Amino acid sequence: MEDNKLFSEFPPVSTEKWEEVIKKDLKGADYEKKLVWRTIEGFKVKPYYRAEDLEGLEYLDSNPGQEPYTRGKHTADNVWEVRQDIHVADPAEANRIALDAVSRGATSLGLCAKQIASVDDMAVLFRGIYINAVSINFLCSTDYLQLLRLYVEYAKREGYKPEELCGSVDFDPFRYALNHGRFHRGEEGDMQMAKELVEYAHEALPKFRVLTINGQQLHNAGANIVQELGFSLAAANEMVSRLTDLGCKMEHAGRSVVLNVGVGSTYFMEIAKIRAARLLWSKIVEQYKPECDCPYKLFINATTSRWNQSVYDPYVNMLRSTTEAMSSAVAGADSISVLPFDGAYKEADDFGYRIARNQQLLLKEESYLDKIVDPAAGSYYIENLTDQIARGAWEHFLKVEQAGGMCKALRAGLVQDEVEATARQRDLDIATRKTTIVGTNQYPNLLEKMGEKIEHTGCGCQCAESGTEVRTLKPYRGAEAFEALRLQTERSSHRPRVFLLTYGDLTMRKARAGFATNFFGVAGYEIIDNPGFATPEEGAKAALESGAEVVVLCSSDDEYADLTKPACDLLRGKVKSIVLAGFPKEMVETYKSYGVDEFIHVKTNVLESLTNFQKKLL
Repeated sequence: MEDNKLFSEFPPVSTEKWEEVIKKDLKGADYEKKLVWRTIEGFKVKPYYRAEDLEGLEYLDSNPGQEPYTRGKHTADNVWEVRQDIHVADPAEANRIALDAVSRGATSLGLCAKQIASVDDMAVLFRGIYINAVSINFLCSTDYLQLLRLYVEYAKREGYKPEELCGSVDFDPFRYALNHGRFHRGEEGDMQMAKELVEYAHEALPKFRVLTINGQQLHNAGANIVQELGFSLAAANEMVSRLTDLGCKMEHAGRSVVLNVGVGSTYFMEIAKIRAARLLWSKIVEQYKPECDCPYKLFINATTSRWNQSVYDPYVNMLRSTTEAMSSAVAGADSISVLPFDGAYKEADDFGYRIARNQQLLLKEESYLDKIVDPAAGSYYIENLTDQIARGAWEHFLKVEQAGGMCKALRAGLVQDEVEATARQRDLDIATRKTTIVGTNQYPNLLEKMGEKIEHTGCGCQCAESGTEVRTLKPYRGAEAFEALRLQTERSSHRPRVFLLTYGDLTMRKARAGFATNFFGVAGYEIIDNPGFATPEEGAKAALESGAEVVVLCSSDDEYADLTKPACDLLRGKVKSIVLAGFPKEMVETYKSYGVDEFIHVKTNVLESLTNFQKKLL
């Protein structure tokens, strides 16, 4: 049989020829501005990638389960743990929720251990749960070593073999310091505790991982992807380095690490981040020259983003967390925790837990994402993102190393400065709607009221600053500033009314009326739309009869010349604000002289503008 290549009759097309066609289609428009995406990490993402873009990527020849473990987890499959985190302190109530979770598909539990002080408390927490069939991850304890001793005692009493039990504890001195402003037992005391945890677990619970690095805290404080990854790996390296200095074997310390990453909605970037994490961890471990490959096998727990969650239009949170869970699964996370969709404003209930769990089960049982190891492999785009993220994160890793390690970097504020600078840029992007949060700063549900449904809006970690040794870094949600505006409107005795005075060209007036509806709708104002008026005077009269405090002129730039003066002559002094939708540069000063107070357009800082309107109207 003749060996012909498929499609051999089609000649290859060079990059140069593709570029020629693209530039022709752009008709003189700027290629960089139109087609190149500039990420908040500072990357320039091209509109397309080709095989030639893979040249020089050294890890591409590796297989899944082989160093540097970039291609999925260290196992030969892509089965991940479906983890449900239950932040309920009462052991009996936590047990009720956990039993339901396990019976409905959860294979891993995150359990609050604040009130676990005895073996009997353990018995209440685990009543009816086979702890050898699920992974147990302890959260929120102030003494994890004593907690593990109680767990081993309970396991033996119930007939389990502790050496067969899997799980982790959330011991993270860096997270504690960033939350509380100090190290829990002092820097040296925390490192000594880490050593004791590793040594105890090695003997009593060899399948437990007792050192957690919470990159998700940086993510939820506004960090970008390379900051989260670079600083997290620097923290993990410092932990391992300090433990080996204290006499702990590297093989024991390295295999004890859990990297808990936050996963946002930049789908392909998040896939690449997790793959890059394994690549860089392998490079770090390699320097210690371990005697076995166990330390290379980094355990990654992916938690969906709290930063992305919104109070308004909360069901959109389901869509956000589904893409976040999907990118985690595609990237090969070892376990995934999906936050309840309504956790931004209330305590999780059975429905919220169920939806969070089922999102993962659908990805497994109906999308079969657990059947394919590293489905992203070979994608020109994702492989390049993996490389860019690895390089960017490594730069941040080196910054911390040059500062003397993570503890010194935290004391100097290096990490906090960088994360806070990124958070400010994120906030500006949201305020100007460069970043869209559906239902919050764009496309609001005008009839929705959430004020009475809100139980809390804090981070939920119940942490409080108690020292000044380290500058704290608090988590928040990107939507909070806009939510505060709308809640202020809801809780006011008066709901401002906005009248859309539409005139002229049908397409332009409808487009600008839609823009104005979104603009004022995100503050919860009542919007009075109209089909269009034949004359400016007719529109102005209707606006006055409506009792609206704000009138928005909606027309085309050319027709504003006919609309603005006659409308303003009738409205000026009788309404609180006359607004023009658009920004006709040459006529701005003229329209201001007629009585226009404000111009709203795509470059407006919406948050700043609406804050000023609140002061006028409420």
